Amino acid sequence: MTTLQSVPTLGTHPAAGSLPSRAETREQLSKATYDLLVIGGGILGISTAWHAAQSGLRVALVDAGDFAGATSSASSKLLHGGLRYLQTGAVKLVAENHFERRAVSRQVAPHLANPLTFYLPVYKGGPHGAAKLGAGVFAYSALSAFGDGVGHLLSPAKAAQDVPELRTENLKAVAVYGDDQMNDARMALMTVRAAVDAGATVLNHAEVTGLRFTKGRVTGADLRDRTSGDEFGVDARLVLNATGPWVDHLRRMEDPNAAPSIRLSKGAHLVLKRTSPWKAALATPIDKYRITFALPWEDMLLLGTTDEEYEGDPGEVAVNEKDTAQILDEAAFSIRDQQLSRDLITYAFAGLRVLPGGPGDTSKAKRETVVTEGRGGMLSVAGGKWTTFRHIGRTVMNKLASLPGRPLGEDMEPISQLPKKLPLPGIANPNAVAHRLLVDGGTPGPRMAADTARHLATHYGSLSFDIARLANDNPELAERIHPDAPEIWAQVAYARDHEWAETADDVLRRRTTLTIRGLATDEIRTRVEDMLGKKA
Repeated sequence: MTTLQSVPTLGTHPAAGSLPSRAETREQLSKATYDLLVIGGGILGISTAWHAAQSGLRVALVDAGDFAGATSSASSKLLHGGLRYLQTGAVKLVAENHFERRAVSRQVAPHLANPLTFYLPVYKGGPHGAAKLGAGVFAYSALSAFGDGVGHLLSPAKAAQDVPELRTENLKAVAVYGDDQMNDARMALMTVRAAVDAGATVLNHAEVTGLRFTKGRVTGADLRDRTSGDEFGVDARLVLNATGPWVDHLRRMEDPNAAPSIRLSKGAHLVLKRTSPWKAALATPIDKYRITFALPWEDMLLLGTTDEEYEGDPGEVAVNEKDTAQILDEAAFSIRDQQLSRDLITYAFAGLRVLPGGPGDTSKAKRETVVTEGRGGMLSVAGGKWTTFRHIGRTVMNKLASLPGRPLGEDMEPISQLPKKLPLPGIANPNAVAHRLLVDGGTPGPRMAADTARHLATHYGSLSFDIARLANDNPELAERIHPDAPEIWAQVAYARDHEWAETADDVLRRRTTLTIRGLATDEIRTRVEDMLGKKA
């Protein structure tokens, strides 16, 4: 294996078709007048920019950090109908969620979404009985038109074969249903790429320092490039505030007296090494309303989540000892102790759910999207679920089309006329892509390992072949970044030249899985920073 010491020489020549430089993008942003400026590069802002560009509007998207750098890469990684919503009678909502889930996992991004079987254990003395849960998972699968099979009950013995770490003491039955999972950061990046392909101009690490006004109306923003310190501005006919947990901060830039519109709920997760294979996920009821998840994800085990009100600085949200203890304690309801050793924890992360303002328990609050218009005409959008990210983009576009005076409505294609299930870049059957990578990987470069081929296929789809070409052209780029992870150095060059990666965290936390595996060593971080610095 090539030593890491050789890595800084890699990839000094960006590939053909690379992104414009940050300076070129700043100049483009500052010279044009956009129809729509989206502030906030989480999935709500990204999806809106994608749909707005599809509709023919001139769109700019900026974010103070990285794309999907906060809440949107701190989710439970699920595309799901929302089983718990059935309990509140929200049958229509579950059906709508299933429709979006199936569209994403089957037509829009089958290369980025994976079907996942869920086991819902029913223990003696638990909050729900076997008959109730059996009926629940049957109804849940019916609302998905049985596209993932028929929800049913399974014997504890059979479930324990698939999940050896399942606690079987006092286990009466296991209810089975199907959903999907994803790598949320990768899904967000592919959607950014789709927005750019549709004509949007995007820039991450660009912080809003103030809003621009014309006769009392918000008509743009002043920004500072956090990587260079350069200051510039963007003019726009309409500004959309999609800053998630920071939505009220930007609303106060528009109107210092703006009342709070949201509240925040903290959701923490732990990532652990697995002690045995997991062929299914666990969804264990904690009480009448809450479920704790144990999800096989990225060769690891993802545990969570918490749900409690958060009133601190959104930029400082982190997992604390109380969160860790709660997640492990709740996981212990259905998972054996050996899998819950703290020594197995490789990473912990926390995100903030944006909920409509108002009283009540955050765990029972609706995950709905709210669009409001401020005194200066700035639109603010907040809330929602990852599963319905396309629907949220369409909802905001319908709002734009119907604004008083129709400031943008005359210039945009009606959302109803856009392709219903436009795929994300790289769409392909991941099994076919992995097969091709293995078959073609030996010429002219070194043969690609099976785990690397599978990883590339399920994170890039057909774009994997671009990464394979980089590795074939430079054998050093074919080397693994770390012996215990499937990623190769060609992915770092690709992230730099094609995926807007500016910092080591951009690469290690969101464009690869090194951080979540606990493998982002100081040495690797330094090598990544060296490669990122070698832009032409």
